[in-house]
Amino acid sequence: MLPLEALPLRQSPSAVVGRGRVLCGDPAALATGVVPGLKLSTALGLCPGLAVFERDDAREISALHGLACWAGCFTPTLNVLAPASLLLEIGGCLRLFGGAGAIVAAVQAGCAAQSYSLYWAAAPTPLAALWLARAGRAEIYPELSATQVALAGLPCTVPGWSSEILDRLEAFGLRRLGDLRRQPAAGLRRRLGNGPLDDLARAWGELPQPLKPFVFPENFRQKIELPARVEHAEALAFAGQRLFAALAGWLQGRQLLVRACTLQLTHDDASSSDLVLRFAEPAADETRFARLLREHLGRLQLHGPVEALTLLADELVGKPGASAGLFEQPVAGEGLAVCLERVQARLGSAAVQVLGENPDYRPECAIRQSAPDVKAAPVAAAGAGHAARPLWLLPAPQALAEQGGRPHWQGPLNLLSRAERLESGWWDEGESGAAGDLRRDYFVAQNPRGQWLWVFRDGEGWFLHGLFA
Repeated sequence: MLPLEALPLRQSPSAVVGRGRVLCGDPAALATGVVPGLKLSTALGLCPGLAVFERDDAREISALHGLACWAGCFTPTLNVLAPASLLLEIGGCLRLFGGAGAIVAAVQAGCAAQSYSLYWAAAPTPLAALWLARAGRAEIYPELSATQVALAGLPCTVPGWSSEILDRLEAFGLRRLGDLRRQPAAGLRRRLGNGPLDDLARAWGELPQPLKPFVFPENFRQKIELPARVEHAEALAFAGQRLFAALAGWLQGRQLLVRACTLQLTHDDASSSDLVLRFAEPAADETRFARLLREHLGRLQLHGPVEALTLLADELVGKPGASAGLFEQPVAGEGLAVCLERVQARLGSAAVQVLGENPDYRPECAIRQSAPDVKAAPVAAAGAGHAARPLWLLPAPQALAEQGGRPHWQGPLNLLSRAERLESGWWDEGESGAAGDLRRDYFVAQNPRGQWLWVFRDGEGWFLHGLFA
């Protein structure tokens, strides 16, 4: 179905044609009798409303390479076989994923999520897996002996040999691969050539099969055209998820993490706009990408209808090595970093800040705000190691009444500490919004209600500046 599923703009019923014959059709077309191999004129007679598309080889290869990037989530060793086949070498990844069955289930779910249909099989040799998948066997053959039995029952049309070879086999009365295997090899090589017999030997595991490995591109840039113009940002989530699935596999294959990426939106007037996604920490998790994308799309106002999406990986870092934990670990894709980036996506990056220490003794200037960094070392509270500081600092000092030489706030205050002199700030005296030159004596005090306060005295009197928790 790749010739049809690789096309962005199509309606049902639809079919792809080549040289005047139907190559494949969607379920609605198949229900009317439009089957592969049918002449186009006959197909239109059976289904007058059939939407017909010419085959686009470039789109098919692009879709196949996108799937290959996504398949990097399962294995770094894979092969692209035109026109519509992928070979994944999973022998070295079985323990990582929990067996071949788990990998097959994950591949099926991933293809379905991206609206791709597939035939599959798993076998000890690449050619055997390919042939069994073409035959629609959909089974896992862990042993070579069971694989050979299954191969023997396949028709000779499965390998895709030329029509000349198939005609000769039909003339010899050989319709199954097992029948062909039982014939004397020397005689068959004289009549059929070396190609079919070598293919059989490779499928049966008697000869090695050299394959050209898929090379993950140096830079990630993938484009997808939408089935229809999209006017609401939330409707871009599905197409964006397909792009981010390919990005996650590409990152895994290249052993990289991404800090930021850009989703370019191409509008119907040929203009474009960018949606930049930044992560609290380098990431490579497809689920995490999809969550953050939905958060951004929920706030995005489109400038116009969107016809295509292009995803670019902007900031990349190498993936560090890691050892498995001895004890149970948190669920992947959860935690502080994920929470922070989702809140930033909803409220804006400036809405989430971290308080840190600033090298200034004046309380108004001792705290600074910065972007959150979950990997940064924790910053000590301002003034830690010098004297007690309150958790709650008032926006501006509040003047206190003085009676009998003692400050009052909901009763007379009892001073619990010696004076701590904080002064200076001459360098920003007179600047707009600056604290300026200060000379204050700070005390920890307590009122009759038991509340602990941070008060100071200067040339103008007593002031309340903070409350202890």
